[in-house]
Amino acid sequence: MDEAQGRGSAQDGEAAAGHDRAEVGGFYDRFTKLTIGNTPGANLHYGYWTSPDDAATFEEAAAQLTALMIQKVRLPASGHLLDVGCGIGGPAVQLARVTGAEVTGITVSHEQVTLANELAAGLDLGDRVRFEYADAMKLPYPGGSFDASWLLESIIHMPDRGHVLGEIARVVRPGGRVVFTDLCERSPLTADEQSTVDEFFQAAKMSPMVTLDSYPRLVREAGLVLDEVLDISDNVMWRTTQELSRQMREARAEIDEKFATDPAYHLDPARLSDITALGYVLVVAHRPEA
Repeated sequence: MDEAQGRGSAQDGEAAAGHDRAEVGGFYDRFTKLTIGNTPGANLHYGYWTSPDDAATFEEAAAQLTALMIQKVRLPASGHLLDVGCGIGGPAVQLARVTGAEVTGITVSHEQVTLANELAAGLDLGDRVRFEYADAMKLPYPGGSFDASWLLESIIHMPDRGHVLGEIARVVRPGGRVVFTDLCERSPLTADEQSTVDEFFQAAKMSPMVTLDSYPRLVREAGLVLDEVLDISDNVMWRTTQELSRQMREARAEIDEKFATDPAYHLDPARLSDITALGYVLVVAHRPEA
């Protein structure tokens, strides 16, 4: 199938069906009040297991996914990364410790900004790792401000992926890398699978998925050059959804007390485990040299 055609349905409806920053920010403000999402330095993203025999815990697997992002972004110690959708700071801190680089993280959650800055300060990294409230749809930075950027599971919340990638292409210097992960549609979903996915995505303030073959076009139209698209679904999806399901069961009393009316905390992620058409992709691109 031609990359510019795709199946079209998910992408065409993305902007209309997306959630605005207040909805997404409010969702993550609430999430940071949940014990399982409020551990200092936590990686609030999926795990990556290197093989079926990898015995890593969920926390270790999440750090392994961050390590893969660090490998792909190739940031030197002198570099400055823009972390778009920074969570509570775990990935940014991990990158700063491994590379020595500077990081600016942004999020639309005020709670996350507070927790992330507290984390950096507590680790004596506040001089080169900082977090700000900002909207990725309208980045408040001049062109060429950063050496690289990544979006670790945040592009799925954006109302328009192409627009956000265009903004990032603007603020990254020529030659700078852009790395992101996304949930995608690997193959057509059945009607029942689509209903299940839609229910989860709506509750978690996610935008509709795009198809796996949409990324070359998205990257190109944003003014970036595609380096690779890695389908890492088999390393990520099944074990992550099982682990998230376990954590939610263990936190059920707290969830029932604090989030009784919030549908996102009353859906079992394990329901997504057997939907093999639901994929997880890592995309690497760069801004072309001037």
